[in-house]
Amino acid sequence: MSDAHNEHESVIRTPKQLIVAVAGFFLVIVIGIILLVSFVTDTHTAGAGTDSQSAAAVNARIAPVAAEGFTLRDANAPKVLQTAEAVYTAVCAACHASGLAGAPKITDTAAWGTRIQQGYDTLLKHAIEGIRAMPPKGGNPDLDDVEVARAVVYMTNQSGAAFKEPALPAAPAAGAPAMDATPVAAVATPAATSTTVPTTVAPVAAAAAPALAADSGKVLYNQACALCHGAGIAGAPKFGDKSAWAPRLAQGTAVLYQHAIAGFQGKAGMMPPKGGSTAPDADVKAAVDYMLSAAK
Repeated sequence: MSDAHNEHESVIRTPKQLIVAVAGFFLVIVIGIILLVSFVTDTHTAGAGTDSQSAAAVNARIAPVAAEGFTLRDANAPKVLQTAEAVYTAVCAACHASGLAGAPKITDTAAWGTRIQQGYDTLLKHAIEGIRAMPPKGGNPDLDDVEVARAVVYMTNQSGAAFKEPALPAAPAAGAPAMDATPVAAVATPAATSTTVPTTVAPVAAAAAPALAADSGKVLYNQACALCHGAGIAGAPKFGDKSAWAPRLAQGTAVLYQHAIAGFQGKAGMMPPKGGSTAPDADVKAAVDYMLSAAK
């Protein structure tokens, strides 16, 4: 019985032991709080207690997302020409990597053979001006002719040709007068001596603006959209095909604008953003309106 009684006895038997136990408990709590506060206020953490609220940190967080990955370039600086591989990857590969719309696949010597026999000048002319389903400059009018030439040589030389790398255009001589200096001076002189020039020119410019805006959709369609929408390639609804456009019209123009600008992955194919062009959003919407008007 004495053993059973001893098993239920407390470890703390005296008031002194109780005081020591209580003091030890509170000491552990206090040390834990001190360590927690030290951790939270440590300047090396990534949360509160850092310089996250400094002016530099705040400006970095609220910087426009569109500026990420881009650097500002002087508009007056000379254009930096892209390499042949960069132009091919960004523009040409959309068709020439898969043979889309009858385009000869790169490294396919049989498909390129007859074309190479036409000569470099003919191939370059077709690439710049467009031919059949291929739009001018592959649908990117911002490309320089030398950039297009580089891409032509890049593809053909991997497909059986041995064309020379195109030479860069000659730079203007140092100290040479600007080409547009004389025309600007010639226009400025009459404007200074005659008060009728502004009243004559302004109405003409104002009348021309709506016409240019109305034609921008058709121009962009011919440059970028006709490649697929002209022949119904990769599931694209053909231009003027009312039955193919009917379900898309039902989605509303807002949805069609979004798909045209941001790109769209469908069941039968993929629509690249802006049709692979670098046109402004307003011109893309105008091209959509142009195609919709032909399908109503």
